[in-house]
Amino acid sequence: MSEETRNEVTGEDLSEILQVRRDKLKNLQEDGRDPFTITKFERTAWSAQIKSDFEGYENKTVSIAGRVMAKRGMGKAIFADIQDGKGRIQIYVRLDSVGEASFSDFRKVDIGDIVGAEGYVFKTKMGEVSVHCEKILLLSKSLRPLPEKFHGLTDKETRYRQRYVDLIMNPEVRRAFEVRSAFIKHVRSFLDDRGFMEVETPVLNTISGGATARPFITHHNTLNIDMYMRIATELHLKRLIVGGIERVYEIGRIFRNEGMDTKHNPEFTTVELYQAYADFNDMMDLFEELISSAAEKILGTYKIHWQGEVIDLTPGWPRLPMHEAVKQYLGVDFMAISGDDEAVAAAKAAGVDMDGVEPTWGNALYECFDQKVEEKLVQPTFITMHPVDVSPLAKRSPKDSRLTERFELFICRSEMGNAFSELNDPIDQRQRFQKQVEMREHGDEEAGMMDEDFIMALEYGMPPTGGLGIGIDRCVMMLTDSDSIRDVILFPTMKPLSE
Repeated sequence: MSEETRNEVTGEDLSEILQVRRDKLKNLQEDGRDPFTITKFERTAWSAQIKSDFEGYENKTVSIAGRVMAKRGMGKAIFADIQDGKGRIQIYVRLDSVGEASFSDFRKVDIGDIVGAEGYVFKTKMGEVSVHCEKILLLSKSLRPLPEKFHGLTDKETRYRQRYVDLIMNPEVRRAFEVRSAFIKHVRSFLDDRGFMEVETPVLNTISGGATARPFITHHNTLNIDMYMRIATELHLKRLIVGGIERVYEIGRIFRNEGMDTKHNPEFTTVELYQAYADFNDMMDLFEELISSAAEKILGTYKIHWQGEVIDLTPGWPRLPMHEAVKQYLGVDFMAISGDDEAVAAAKAAGVDMDGVEPTWGNALYECFDQKVEEKLVQPTFITMHPVDVSPLAKRSPKDSRLTERFELFICRSEMGNAFSELNDPIDQRQRFQKQVEMREHGDEEAGMMDEDFIMALEYGMPPTGGLGIGIDRCVMMLTDSDSIRDVILFPTMKPLSE
């Protein structure tokens, strides 16, 4: 039982201000005027509409509703600021306009209470657009005080835990979530216009697969089996490619039982898409157009600020093979190295930590990039041709069987998305799954599992396919100049407060 619930039951240890508000509510209820029994209020205008079109609203009667954010008494008149979903507007409540009973009731209204008001629009002597109230009604009683007005809600952890208060006290926070909504809408429109079909696939799976990550495990009582919350939507979407849905996508929640930091939350949102008869080059073209068009449409510019950098999203982003990036930034030429031992030695000489990493050529190349090069990539850059060792679902490069036709997009040192020319050889896929199984048997909890049904699907024949996964949260962080993923997730995962 929460502290608030315990206090409501026992009535003990309530602060004076909490008790005063509960007493006010009790008096209203005993008087037959319980605000919580009101089910509806007819609003005819929003604050922003009235303020932006004063000439159209002047002297007209409107009904507005919102939260009381400020209140100033002047004898027989009271001014108050009302905040609704579009902004704030001032109301003017006079004794001779609303009557003695309503005026007396409004005097008792607290900051944070929600009211409905009806009256005509005018400007005060100070030139502020206001509503001269003729009726005023308490619609909901706030039993907890809002944070102190001059300091507001500034503690970040409290803001994340109590997003509802954050949105009340810091209206600018809403902008990030408006951009998020606009971006998701843009993604849907962009893909729908190109003939992609949106689908929904299972969140609970009997096998963990489609990515390298530690899953959340639950138990289905009726079936008496363990199930895994999905770590990717990939394998189901590729089954649909086999089934003949040649352009398919899903926007959905992904769950990974991993660490939390400014770029990672245990649950996050991705869009995964697959296009038959396409390859990873087509996915690069699509990804670049999607992100650049989103910036231009939502923000009106290709040049944005993120993490202290000026990012230029103008189309025409460089495409750099991973081994060339490592050579360019570290001076290590992996294409001139053939053996695993030599590759690992070269990585260690470059200051790369190879402890706990399987000592192969591909892993050495990847660790060099991951540990030393990724942090240097500020402007949009596609890093292509990833090693097979770290790409169990990507098609091998015809030019070098150690590499795959895979890319990741990096912007401002952050991975924004991942794409392949999808592996459609069921024999090769089984071998790669088997290697993942062996890694899991040796204690790697992030390694994938053997998915016999997916291999069966590939055996029916999957056309050459390009696939792309995009992190919605990361993209919104970029578009809103946010430093933490928690700033773009309404209710991020938080460690429970100690009892």
